[in-house]
Amino acid sequence: MTTFLVYSLTAALLAGLGVHGLITRRHLLRVIMALNVIAGGVFLLLISTAYRNQGDFADPVPQAMVLTGIVVAISATAFALALLRRIYQAQHKGLAREGGQSRDTNKEWSEDASSTKDGPIP
Repeated sequence: MTTFLVYSLTAALLAGLGVHGLITRRHLLRVIMALNVIAGGVFLLLISTAYRNQGDFADPVPQAMVLTGIVVAISATAFALALLRRIYQAQHKGLAREGGQSRDTNKEWSEDASSTKDGPIP
């Protein structure tokens, strides 16, 4: 079994796990994580194809594509997490305005949280 085949099968396994997580999970944080796992599988596949027929040296074009993709994936993940935080805050503020019982997590996500569930931070 060649290294290309091992890396390609691992990339397919990662992409499959990510698709499974994307389909079966409804929590937004887990969906973001599943998308990152899919991206990791794609990056691994691109790197494995860079070494396929080159002998000692790899093709630099797929390597450059992967580096660019990693930067874009990190930026998109940071943006998605920021949006997720905003959604979480808006949902809990809506519960507090309606008089519903929200969990004690508003303190965790507020900008000026200076206390914990046990009391103020010394």
